[in-house]
Amino acid sequence: MPYFVRASHLAPPVTEAIPPDDSLPRVCIIGAGSSGLAAAKTLYLARIPFDCFEAGSAIGGNWLYDNPNGRSACYETLEINTSCPRMAFSDFPMPEDYPPYARHDQVHAYFESYVDHFGFRHTITFDTSVERVEPDESGGWRVTVSGPHGAHTRTYDAVMVANGHHWDARWPDPPYPGHFDGEQIHAHDYRSGEQLEGRDVLVVGAGNSAMDIAVEASYRARSAFLSIRRGQWVLRKMAFGRPADQVALPGWLPWWATAARLRLGALLAGGLSRYGLPKPTHRPGQSHPVQSDQIRDRLAAGAVTVRPAIERLDGHTVAFVDGTTCRADLIVWATGYRVSFPFLPPDLVPVHDNDLPLWKRTVHPDLPGLFFIGLLQPLGAIMPLAEAQSQWVVEMLTGRYTPPPEAEVRRHLAAEHERNRRQFYDSPRHTMEIDFDHYLWDLRRERRRGAGRARATGRVAAPERRSV
Repeated sequence: MPYFVRASHLAPPVTEAIPPDDSLPRVCIIGAGSSGLAAAKTLYLARIPFDCFEAGSAIGGNWLYDNPNGRSACYETLEINTSCPRMAFSDFPMPEDYPPYARHDQVHAYFESYVDHFGFRHTITFDTSVERVEPDESGGWRVTVSGPHGAHTRTYDAVMVANGHHWDARWPDPPYPGHFDGEQIHAHDYRSGEQLEGRDVLVVGAGNSAMDIAVEASYRARSAFLSIRRGQWVLRKMAFGRPADQVALPGWLPWWATAARLRLGALLAGGLSRYGLPKPTHRPGQSHPVQSDQIRDRLAAGAVTVRPAIERLDGHTVAFVDGTTCRADLIVWATGYRVSFPFLPPDLVPVHDNDLPLWKRTVHPDLPGLFFIGLLQPLGAIMPLAEAQSQWVVEMLTGRYTPPPEAEVRRHLAAEHERNRRQFYDSPRHTMEIDFDHYLWDLRRERRRGAGRARATGRVAAPERRSV
């Protein structure tokens, strides 16, 4: 069945502290955003000793408006693109009085309640940045952190990287010819419509943030232009009076079934070429979905004017490849993000054009004990997937899961990478793309197989912990 969290799935609250079992491997979690919280809660309930380091003074990551860690891309009108029952953690449903698609402040409040319900806030070390992670000679990992009490280095058996991938802004590279005399910001630095008030605004991009900012500019700016280089299918969030993503399919179905569902959604939503947007050269399902219920109305009202790709910049004038121009004193570059890990040596984990092949988007076959949590771009929400990844890691650390032979892991990794290359058009945006329900189904299947291998080999106890 498709993933759907109901009120009856709520787990009992944790009312007493759970002591760690020091015989189990010790873990370092990097970040206390949605993925880091999933990892911390899962390890806490499993009694695995760990440290969770958060650079800021609060939890929530990208969902905390003006997060003190300076890395949140949250803006005033941001709301989720996945309906609440399909975004919630499996044992902690979102409040029933939430709207179908929650606002950012409601999502953050949900995370606060999640931490309190399971009682693990004390496991998070705030205002502490991870500066460096490197392999240790003993087979573990040396982690150097800096915080209020200075810098220090500890050794861990495993590291769970949950630093997110919507914080390192990607600007046009190379820059467009010419010069611009107005202000330029990345969508990461956009916070509210006040930044657009009374200005001539050009938004560059065709993703969800670009659509949201263009809609807000249509109400607040003197003029609002949207530059789109490549056409996109823009889906509606609601279909037949209910959240569109709740018309879901079982995860065991092949990709063509999900693609067919997305094509139906695009057909029902209608194309945007009549409003001046370029017609997509790809089919629905060959790109990460873009959702907006307002952009059509603002385009139809003439409040947003669409332009093609930029050709050059000239003072306060922007020239486009079709020969048209517009005046702008603010350009908002909604051009995505780079996948980066400033605490990992670049030669240890090289990332080229956001491409970092991982088995099940979690395991690096060359770096045992280094796990990536939430480093994926699903046709759905990251939170349940980060939770499933964390549960899988716990099974590895406690000996309840045994992986297949290394050659098989590499073969599966290569096949997954090739499948993505065929399914989505070539872009840094699609290097981490996965199908939400299929991923959960596939990972459950692998976890069952690994549990069977562990039983068959008699490896059901936790592996011996190295000295730290």
